[in-house]
Amino acid sequence: MLFMDFTRACEQLEGTAGRLDMIDIISRILPTLSPEELPVFVRFVMGRIFPDWSSKKLGIGPNLLYEAIGYVAGMKKEQVVEKINTTGDAGRAVEELLLSKSQTTFFHEELDLVRVYTGLIAIAEMEGKKSQREKLLAVRRLLGNAHPLEGRYLARIMLEELRIGVGEGSVRDAIAKAFNVDSGLVEHAMQVLNDAGEVARLAKLGPDALQNVHITLFHPVRMMLAQQGTIPDMIKEHGQVAAEYKYDGSRFQFHKKGNWARLYSRRLEDVTAALPDVIEKLISSTGHDVILDGEVIAIKDNKPMPFQSVLRRFRRRHDIAEAQDAIELVPKVFDILYLDGETLMDLSLESRRKHLESTVTLYIAPQVVSSDPREIEQTYKAALDAGHEGIMIKVPGSPYSPGQRGKNWIKIKPEVDTLDLAVIGGEWGEGKRAHVFGSFLVACQDSGKLIPLSRVATGFSDDQLVEVYELLKDRILKKTGKEVSFEPDLVFEVGYAELQVSPTYEGGFALRFPRFIRIRDDKDIADIETLESIRERYQRQAKSAQAYQK
Repeated sequence: MLFMDFTRACEQLEGTAGRLDMIDIISRILPTLSPEELPVFVRFVMGRIFPDWSSKKLGIGPNLLYEAIGYVAGMKKEQVVEKINTTGDAGRAVEELLLSKSQTTFFHEELDLVRVYTGLIAIAEMEGKKSQREKLLAVRRLLGNAHPLEGRYLARIMLEELRIGVGEGSVRDAIAKAFNVDSGLVEHAMQVLNDAGEVARLAKLGPDALQNVHITLFHPVRMMLAQQGTIPDMIKEHGQVAAEYKYDGSRFQFHKKGNWARLYSRRLEDVTAALPDVIEKLISSTGHDVILDGEVIAIKDNKPMPFQSVLRRFRRRHDIAEAQDAIELVPKVFDILYLDGETLMDLSLESRRKHLESTVTLYIAPQVVSSDPREIEQTYKAALDAGHEGIMIKVPGSPYSPGQRGKNWIKIKPEVDTLDLAVIGGEWGEGKRAHVFGSFLVACQDSGKLIPLSRVATGFSDDQLVEVYELLKDRILKKTGKEVSFEPDLVFEVGYAELQVSPTYEGGFALRFPRFIRIRDDKDIADIETLESIRERYQRQAKSAQAYQK
C-alpha cells in the first residue's frame, strides 16, 4: 500500500461523522492489505506506531519535528511554530507548508506504508549522544519525500495524535466485518495480545487463529480498572462480594520466567531498573512462571506513605541503591493472569484467587469475601485505620478484563470525588506566576476523541506549577494570547464537588469547584475517564440527591 493511499483513507475518515460509516470504510480496506501491511495500517489508523504492549517511544518532540519541517519547507523554526499557532493543527500546518515550499525541491522516492513504518522504527532505535541529530536527519528525509497530504498525517503520526476519531471499538468491529469473524472473539484477542495490528493479521487467517491466542510473557496487557460505587449496591446486585484494601501506591504488572523478571507500570513502561528491590521480593515469592497484578506502596515506620513517594522511585534512573535506603517499597499482589504457560484471565476472580494463593507465598493482598454489609464496612474501616485509601469491591465470578472500567470492580473511598483527566490546554499565570501556566483545560475521552470538561486553577502549590510547566513547555501546539494548547500527554487527578449539566463544554457536563489533586504520570491518556462513565456518575449523583430530598 502506498502511503498516499493510506493518507487518502485518513482524509476520508476525518471527514466522516458516523461511526458505522467509519467501520465500513476501514473494513473494505483491510482485506486488500498484505500480512506485512495489515498490522501497520491498523496501528497507524489508530494514531499509534508501536503495539500497545510495547514501551518503545519514537523520541520526537514537537520542537524537533518543527525544526525538521522548517528545513524541508525552507524557513525558520519560529515561522513553523507561528504557522502551527495559526492553524491549531501541526498536521494541517505541515500540509500547507509543503504545498508552498520551493518548486526547486523534488520528491525523491514515493513512500509506501511499510517503508514509513520501518523508517519510524529506525528513528525510535536511535540512541546515544548524537541520537537527536540522527533523528532530525531521519525526519527530514521522511518529510522531504512526502507530498503535502502525506505530510499532514505523517506529522500527526509522529506526534501520535491522528485526530480522525478512530477508536478501539471501531477497529474491533471493522476487523470483525472485514474477515467475517465474531466481534467478541476479536475483542478477546485484543485484550489478550494488546496489539490490534496483530489481531487483524490473525483475523485474516480465520477464527481458529483468534481462538488460539494466549498472553505472552514480557508483553504486558492493560490493567483492569475500577469505577465508583457503593457497598450496599454491590451486595444488593451480587450478594457475596470480595473486598480488598485500596492502596495509595502505583499499579504494577510483574512478569517472570525462571529467574528472569520484568516489572511494568500502569502505562506499561518497563520500570525494572528503577525497582530492583521490588523485583527481588516478587521473585522470592514464587518459583513459578507468572504474570501478577498488584500495587507497590511505600512504607515508613510500618505506615504507608503518600503516592508521590512511590512515584519518585518509579521515575528514578540514577542512585537507585541510595533511594532504596530512603524509601522502602513493598508489593501487594491481588491477581494472577498467567501461570506456567496457562492464561488465567478468563477464569473467575474466585478461581484466580485460589491459583494466586497456591502459587505465591509472600506479599498477597488480604481479601475478605462476604455478603454481610457490616463485615465489608468493617474491612473498609480497617483499611482507613491502617492508612490506606479505602477498599476495592470485586465480583467473585468476574473474569479479568484488561483495560476495561466496568462494574465488576468498584472503588470505595471517603475523600472528594476525583476524575483522571487529560491536560489539553492552559493559560499563562499572572503576577509572580506569570512565567508558568496558572490554569489548565482538562478533558475526558469519547470514542478516541478528547472532550473538554473543565478548567482547573486551584489546588496547585508554586512548586507544583513549576513542575507542571517543565512537563508541558515542550508540548505546546498553539498559542493564542494567554491561551495555549498542548499535545495531550499529561494526566491530572482532579477533585470536584459535583457534576453539572453545562452547555459550555462539548460533552454537556462541567465540574463544580474543580481542584488539582496530583499528577498521574503513572497513567496514560488511554486511562482517563470516559464521557460514558461521567454520564453514569451524574446519574448516580442525581439518584443520591433524590434519596436525600425524600
